[in-house]
Amino acid sequence: MKKLQFIVLFLIGFAGVSMAQQKNQLTVTIKTPTVQCQECKERIEKYLSHEEGIQKVNVDYKKKTATVTYLTDRTNPENIKALIANVGYDADDVTAEPDSYKRLPTCCKKPEDGGGHKKE
Repeated sequence: MKKLQFIVLFLIGFAGVSMAQQKNQLTVTIKTPTVQCQECKERIEKYLSHEEGIQKVNVDYKKKTATVTYLTDRTNPENIKALIANVGYDADDVTAEPDSYKRLPTCCKKPEDGGGHKKE
């Protein structure tokens, strides 16, 4: 009987601790005007998904936005914009990192740089 009481108390305590450790999450939508295609979407989503504090990423290349859910105690919108810029894309008011942009495939570059997909 004491063993059962101990197990019940342990489970109640464990549940209370795990509830107390829930992190604050926020979702931010960032304009990504230089995102051109599915390949751009996948590149950003893959890169951001490996970063600490980022819980979920969805890039919509048609609307040219990135919606990111993150833990507020691990990162912030400015860091997320910098990460997107490090991949080679503009993010709101943060411009793409030039060396990363140069390494993008032609289809992922801005139309004025000879990139983008041709519409027929």
